[in-house]
Amino acid sequence: MSKLSPTLKVLISAPHARPNTLPAPPAVRSVYERLRQEAVAQNVGLPAWLTLSTATTMTMNSPDGLTELYNIATSSSRDKEQSVLAAELMREVGLKCIGFNGVRIPTRQLTHALGWTEEADHVTVMTGAFRANLPREIASSLSTTPTRHTTPSTLPSILARGASLWTSIYRPFDSKLFAKLAQSHPDLPSFIVDHEYGALFADPSVQYVPGAKVGRVLTSIVAIAGLRAQTGVGPQVTSHVYGLRKAYEDGSAGAQGEAVVQGGEWLAGDEGCVWLLGGVDKIVEALSGGAGTSFAPGFKAKL
Repeated sequence: MSKLSPTLKVLISAPHARPNTLPAPPAVRSVYERLRQEAVAQNVGLPAWLTLSTATTMTMNSPDGLTELYNIATSSSRDKEQSVLAAELMREVGLKCIGFNGVRIPTRQLTHALGWTEEADHVTVMTGAFRANLPREIASSLSTTPTRHTTPSTLPSILARGASLWTSIYRPFDSKLFAKLAQSHPDLPSFIVDHEYGALFADPSVQYVPGAKVGRVLTSIVAIAGLRAQTGVGPQVTSHVYGLRKAYEDGSAGAQGEAVVQGGEWLAGDEGCVWLLGGVDKIVEALSGGAGTSFAPGFKAKL
């Protein structure tokens, strides 16, 4: 495969195109710590505030921010098992963020796979960078067993879980929304429900690695945080705020296999949702230095 010309490489990495991940300014550590303290004061457990912070940081594309967040989340525990559980949860939240943020492939892995020689060392996928920055004994303890492999035998349960989650979040408008999406493209609602809700957002039915199950309530928090950090998608944020509430209204928050989310019912109410959205905004402000979201900010034309 031919190499890219120097001119093309310079254009791809032009500053106005914002090609780099965000660093973690010192201020973001204090924001994470303040959110942790506020969560404790409201009796909100670590899984909820860590999910909120992870999804926001993932959307902002800050690998260094994830490392700072992990350090805050595990700073009060010398228990290796608890540290592994926190890392597993953050990694699973990051995976579910694909449905909102898209896939970012690590440059080194991609170039090696394709036989390219050019690399951009500063560009890396968030989950890959997160694992690379973990203590070695924690990284080596993370699960290496996939849980979402699609086979003829697992397909029926995947489709059923997707339809169930879709209904739980969007009822009583689930059928109406499905039909409206089909007007844009006949395959759009089926792709969303089957492949995103079924294969990604809904948790697999296989035995989970401890700490790696996000669950119904935390999945709604992932959606709220990831979409809020993007901006421009207020109606979708509203839908998932309602989706969080419906988890408690329809009993899915307490369904078999679902872990109790400490503080979840408070988070589903008005006061809790205000805290969730405010937490997202504070992380975005700290990571961006007040410049706002880095998800799709566009760039100024070169004059």
